[in-house]
Amino acid sequence: MENYHKAKTMEQPCPCPFPGLPTGTPEMKVKDGSKIRNLMGFAVGRMESEATRHIVFTGSGKSVAKTITCVEILKRRVRGLHQVTRLLYSRTQELWEPLEPAAGLDGLTVHKNVPAVWVLLSKDPLDATQAGYQPPGCFDTLWAQAAREEGAGQEPRRKRGGGSGRGKGGRPSSGARGRRSEVSGKAPSWRGTHHE
Repeated sequence: MENYHKAKTMEQPCPCPFPGLPTGTPEMKVKDGSKIRNLMGFAVGRMESEATRHIVFTGSGKSVAKTITCVEILKRRVRGLHQVTRLLYSRTQELWEPLEPAAGLDGLTVHKNVPAVWVLLSKDPLDATQAGYQPPGCFDTLWAQAAREEGAGQEPRRKRGGGSGRGKGGRPSSGARGRRSEVSGKAPSWRGTHHE
């Protein structure tokens, strides 16, 4: 492939795996460069309105993990959402052209199947018998239990040191004042002044 360069990438649209959704259902297409803050601002705003009952998140390739992160954030911010997840492949086509057309090389077409995820979140109950269904709050008890276990039995964490004991402006911090040097028995000096 060192004699070729990628001229174009075309992604073939994948049909929605959730038939029967109302028209106007928001579809959040998560891309690799998408900002989670921007996606969530729009999605939370739409799902908090009474008019919106469903939302669909889609992502493929490198953006699958970001898609799942967005879904989990939305489920925590808007309680009581039913979820159905579909895993499938989206098809992409890459056109590669030779670097030197005079070399007698033909253009190449490469077809790829890229993993994709589609997640439907709904305020209304969904068919619980279908594959990929998660009821609302099914993992809330796990999160609460993990938080209790994490907080129980641990001593408060101590702050890590690492500084020179100096606070703002080169003065010693409150913890460093009044310390005596182990070698000389005198209080340490800062900026040529002696503090007692």
